[in-house]
Amino acid sequence: MKTIGLLGGMSWESTLVYYRAINQEVKRRLGGLHSARILINSLDFAGIEILQRKGDWQSAGVQLAEAAQALQRAGADFILIGTNTMHRVADEVEGALRVPLLHIADATAEELNRRGISKVGLLGTAFTMEQAFYRDRLARRQIEVIIPPQAQRQEVHRVIYEELCQGQCLDASRQRYLEIIDALHRAGAEGVILGCTEIGLLVNQDDTSMPLFDTCAIHACKAVDWALS
Repeated sequence: MKTIGLLGGMSWESTLVYYRAINQEVKRRLGGLHSARILINSLDFAGIEILQRKGDWQSAGVQLAEAAQALQRAGADFILIGTNTMHRVADEVEGALRVPLLHIADATAEELNRRGISKVGLLGTAFTMEQAFYRDRLARRQIEVIIPPQAQRQEVHRVIYEELCQGQCLDASRQRYLEIIDALHRAGAEGVILGCTEIGLLVNQDDTSMPLFDTCAIHACKAVDWALS
């Protein structure tokens, strides 16, 4: 079994989900007392969030690259960035490594292609929804991305930072997200990417008939593929 290196803490709420999902998948496949070989380097998200707001992606890239190199030195065979937004600096991280980086958008695109979905709604932070780094990655796999209008994007973003990253899952916010998902469906989306690793804490497939693609779960499952390959 290969050793997974996970850059976590962004936020730690979803890092918990990664750790559980990866180990559950290893146990499902191998049975018995098997668990994942995994190294976690958990960053202080407060400092990263300040860099996000400032638009200082260069400094953020340096921090994540150094953290990924530490995982590499510790014996990780490949690296995961346990957050969608910080894939904004995935190229910088990948360029600093000798081991592979498993990109969350690539894993998600592979699942969308497998399901035959070519037009998808995207929910996430404002950075993920509005900047090109994520949508362009999906476009390479012939996947068209639609995003909510500005007011809805602001609400999705607010809930992530003010609630989900701080461990709060409120019924009113769940209802608002479901309304936005319905609006994306009416706009032509065949499914919706939960493009922030915390969103799965709030909404899941039991809440809606619209196909949901939980990037945290997809990324974790693909990591186990790599670890057991």
